Amino acid sequence: MNKIFPQGDAEDNAAARTKAGPRGEGKGLHLKRFGYSLLCCSRREACLSAFLLLLLATLAALLVLVVILGLPSRTPGAQLCVTPANRTGFLCHDRRSCIPAHGVCDGVRTCPHGEDEDESLCQDVPQSLPSFLVAHCGNPASWIYSDQKCDGINNCGDCSDELSPVTSCPLCGPGWWRCSSTVFRYCSCIPKNLCRDHVQHCSDWSDEFSCPGPE
Repeated sequence: MNKIFPQGDAEDNAAARTKAGPRGEGKGLHLKRFGYSLLCCSRREACLSAFLLLLLATLAALLVLVVILGLPSRTPGAQLCVTPANRTGFLCHDRRSCIPAHGVCDGVRTCPHGEDEDESLCQDVPQSLPSFLVAHCGNPASWIYSDQKCDGINNCGDCSDELSPVTSCPLCGPGWWRCSSTVFRYCSCIPKNLCRDHVQHCSDWSDEFSCPGPE
């Protein structure tokens, strides 16, 4: 026996099914978007984690280089130092080795890494040298290394590196005898090991008669 449904009920059921379809599809679309957002979020976190790991690895590599090579110089360029003999010196890049000023650009690599003979430093001596390495003589065309001033030796050739008015030097040290030298190499002092050697080195002969000789 066929059942007869009221026409109104059939239409209502069809309308209900029609309305349910879009809501179901909307819910599925919302879930897809939510999943895509989660995926993007996961990818962003993964990228951030990878970036942080790379940054940490870079910092670790830099730390290893600092330990191996030492800290870089805070002030770039040539640096002044004082040698064990209390003379002007050139500080090497290792910041431990202090070589005499006259050892710079002498053709011999004295610093551990040879920076005392760098082309940029020695290409146009003395203009390319830092000022603390250079001393000028009485003759403006002549120059010496700054650690050669007041060393008892006539480095300028006219004794201007040892005598006033160009240079003011202290009195002769304990290993020297003060006199006017007859030897071109010396100026106002001679080494005491030249005293009483039966050769005149002082204009007043004091090296043979007054100087006590080496101590």
